[in-house]
Amino acid sequence: MGQQLRTAGSIIDDRIAEATRGDVDALLDLGMAYSSGGGGIGLDLVEAHKWFNLAALNGSERGQQCRAEIAEDMTAREIANAQKAARAWLGLTMRVAA
Repeated sequence: MGQQLRTAGSIIDDRIAEATRGDVDALLDLGMAYSSGGGGIGLDLVEAHKWFNLAALNGSERGQQCRAEIAEDMTAREIANAQKAARAWLGLTMRVAA
């Protein structure tokens, strides 16, 4: 079990690194992982919404669809927190790219 968790963490870390480089598939994968709670990470709709939102901002129709679907199960405060987290991510990655 410990090896599986380390592997899941490594996969998430890899996908985050790819997302930092603007990989839309990585953004979607992260949204899927957090929206399902699979792969050794916990269910987190705020985090999932953040990743789907970032995918949508990068032109992903699937990101838009997934964001809308999970938003139905979220409070307005949770959605606001997810949007704030997405803006923070954009600010961070824009500074890293500069």
